[in-house]
Amino acid sequence: MITEVITFKLRAGMTREDVVAMYRKTAPIWRANPECIRKCYLYDSERGLGGGAYLWKSIDAAKLAHGDAWRTMINDLYGSEDQISIVYFETLVVADNLVQRTIEEDDLSLATPTPQPR
Repeated sequence: MITEVITFKLRAGMTREDVVAMYRKTAPIWRANPECIRKCYLYDSERGLGGGAYLWKSIDAAKLAHGDAWRTMINDLYGSEDQISIVYFETLVVADNLVQRTIEEDDLSLATPTPQPR
């Protein structure tokens, strides 16, 4: 598993409510990607940053999802002007209190998505 942490500059004047609205708009994209295990949306009002912390099945999946089309989307939605930072970490173990389990990188249950209530 790979954790990918992304930050990007927000357009001047964007409020927290503006950012949340955009995040809600893009959430279905990540819910539909079977390679994305989890995404946490990030916001830093003091530094004017938005972003995400993603848990991916592989680094290839992360890089594929965040190519040129994604950069264009981020620039269009948030006015980032290519001020985007991406950092990758190998993720060995996840202590997940939401599903009440510890997930390790060779966990076969990650290969088959579990249906979630909407």
